[in-house]
This record gives sequence, C-alpha cells and structure tokens, in this order.
Amino acid sequence: MNNNNYNIPEYLEQMAQQLHEQLLENKIEKPLMVGIHSAGVWLANALHKKLAIEASLAELNTSFYRDDFNKIGLHGQIKPSKMPVSVENQHIILVDDVLYTGRTIRAAMNELFDYGRPASITLVVLIDRGGREIPISAQVVGFKEQLDADSDFKLSESESLELSIVKKEALSQR
Repeated sequence: MNNNNYNIPEYLEQMAQQLHEQLLENKIEKPLMVGIHSAGVWLANALHKKLAIEASLAELNTSFYRDDFNKIGLHGQIKPSKMPVSVENQHIILVDDVLYTGRTIRAAMNELFDYGRPASITLVVLIDRGGREIPISAQVVGFKEQLDADSDFKLSESESLELSIVKKEALSQR
C-alpha cells in the first residue's frame, strides 16, 4: 500500500530549520549527529548535510540493546555501530525515522551511555505515530500520523527517500 502524499524533502527542510533553531537557542555549536540503523541513518545523513555539521555522522545499531532481543534474536543484516570512542559531554542529535512505542529510542540511549555521558540528547524523528509504551518524546518531528496496529511506515532509500505504508504481514515476508 504505497502512499505518495508524503513530501519527504519538505519535511526534511522543516526539520532542519527546527533543529537549527533549537541548536541556536541552546547555544550548541558542535553537535554529534547519530542515526539509528538503517532508516534513521538515511535521514540523519540528509540533515547532517543540510546543517553542515562538522563532526562525522555516527551510526547506532540497537539490535543488541533491544528489550525484545530474546524473542526476535539475531538478524542477518546486523551491522556494527559506528561511533566515536566517547560521547562524554557531547551534545547528541539522535535521529530515527519513526517514533512509535519508544523502545528503539530507549535501546539507543542505553547504547549511547555505553560510550559515555552525553551533555544532552535531542531526539529528531520524521514520524511520530503515537502509541507510546515508554514515556519518550521527540523535540523535532516531521509530522504526526497514527496508523492501525496492523500497518507500519516503511522508508526506502533510492535516488531520494520514499515513504509508504505497508501491512505488517508484508514486512515479515521480506
């Protein structure tokens, strides 16, 4: 079930502007942008370029930190995180595609703290779809939209980023 009504470049522009304003307001000059594998990395890459952030883009793969790891186990596509040795006293911009239950973000924060104690974490997401199971909220959001429990957003990377809505059984067949 594709939906081409999502203007990803427009959302990215709005998010970059909101993030720029927050960085200025909080007097953050040299943030570290961290994308959550994999779609969060694609978004972080686009925002990283728009904001001309000096530090290299970092990547987190939260697979080992998830609270459902015992249920879902290892996937063949697990890639290692690419992080600096330490995030001690760094201002982190954490980027993901969809904020839903909050569990992925919790796992990402657990992993971040293994690299040190950041000065701050700003959460940036393309989509806030509600349904929180853990009290986590994003400071920068592209848009908010709730979906039925049997559907998910799917961000695809091609020449540009494309967003679609898919039924969960279609995701499990990939």
